[in-house]
Amino acid sequence: MKKVYLDYAATTPCDPEVVAAMTPYFFDKFGNASSLHAYGQEAKKALEDSRQTLADFIGAQPEEIVFTSGGTESDNYALLGTAYALQKKGDHIITSAIEHHAISEPAGFLEKNGFKVTYLPVNKDGLVSAEDLKKAVTDKTILVSIMHANNEIGTLQPIAELGKITRAKGIYFHTDAVQTVGHIPINVDALNVDMLSLSAHKFYGPKGVGALYVRKGTRLQTFMRGGDQEKGRRASTHNTPGIFGLAKALELCRDKMQEEIKFQTALRDRLIKEIPLKIPQVRLNGHPSLRLPNNVNFSIKYIEGESILLTLDLLGIACSTGSACTSSSLEPSHVLLAIGLDHETAHGSLRITMGRWTKESDIDYLLEKLPPVVEKLRAMSPLYEK
Repeated sequence: MKKVYLDYAATTPCDPEVVAAMTPYFFDKFGNASSLHAYGQEAKKALEDSRQTLADFIGAQPEEIVFTSGGTESDNYALLGTAYALQKKGDHIITSAIEHHAISEPAGFLEKNGFKVTYLPVNKDGLVSAEDLKKAVTDKTILVSIMHANNEIGTLQPIAELGKITRAKGIYFHTDAVQTVGHIPINVDALNVDMLSLSAHKFYGPKGVGALYVRKGTRLQTFMRGGDQEKGRRASTHNTPGIFGLAKALELCRDKMQEEIKFQTALRDRLIKEIPLKIPQVRLNGHPSLRLPNNVNFSIKYIEGESILLTLDLLGIACSTGSACTSSSLEPSHVLLAIGLDHETAHGSLRITMGRWTKESDIDYLLEKLPPVVEKLRAMSPLYEK
């Protein structure tokens, strides 16, 4: 049976070149980067070289990079670290209604502990309005956190424009760039951000490692306490193989990015064009063009998204209904509800995300198998009428 992986937004395969680069740091170069002997210093050099690689990739300085266990930790550090560092200055945080749970959950935690959180609405395409941000800012606002691109519907936010507003007000600005780093060009100065989160497994690196960019001078309360790693900002023995793998993955992304953007955008636009021609009563979710090059999200009426996924899986096709972090939830996507879908339509969502090893033939196979799957499932629905 043909196997087609179209869930790159959930996680990416680790590039073989990344695995090869990491391997020595599990065996011959296994030292603790905090140790003073030769083994430790060899690991420390790999660590600092990796920090420089990441800093160069996003237009930052190496001392502005804090290595973490991934996107969730980075997001939590940005929100909780800012909130508790600046709570004497203010207690108001602004985010959006479509953030990943790595942002919305710590935001909810802060609400329960005396902070005020404003959740900005989005339009039907999933875009945050600069005017809404301006209206939401108060003299107690200490942080704005808006994701760079939505993990479910792929919409790219006007981060640079929003950052100009926060910069003028002297408010810290964080963006969750987990879905964009490695896939589109990133420059922290051009984006006007003070903090930026990323995760290696989203760009062909290993799982369990990521980073938080923290602009020099940004005040954050220490998130993990223990040793003095990361200049006291994040305790814990460094995951040297993972960090080195993250850096190697970024080097590959740098070299392949323009070619991959071009190819994946063509596949994306083909799906956006052809799926509505083959399947009636479908809705594209997210902005038609201001979206990630590899992301397509449709709502298919009169069908449960889980039924589509399971049936496609039997045919060897892996897609998703949205965030892998909430795949076991029976609740409809908060993102789809925020862009105006009713509960029934939101339940019928299908996210297709492509990547480095997606082929044109994979899309051919999906377009061949998806219409009869939808027709079969709709035939069992009492609500569907041709």
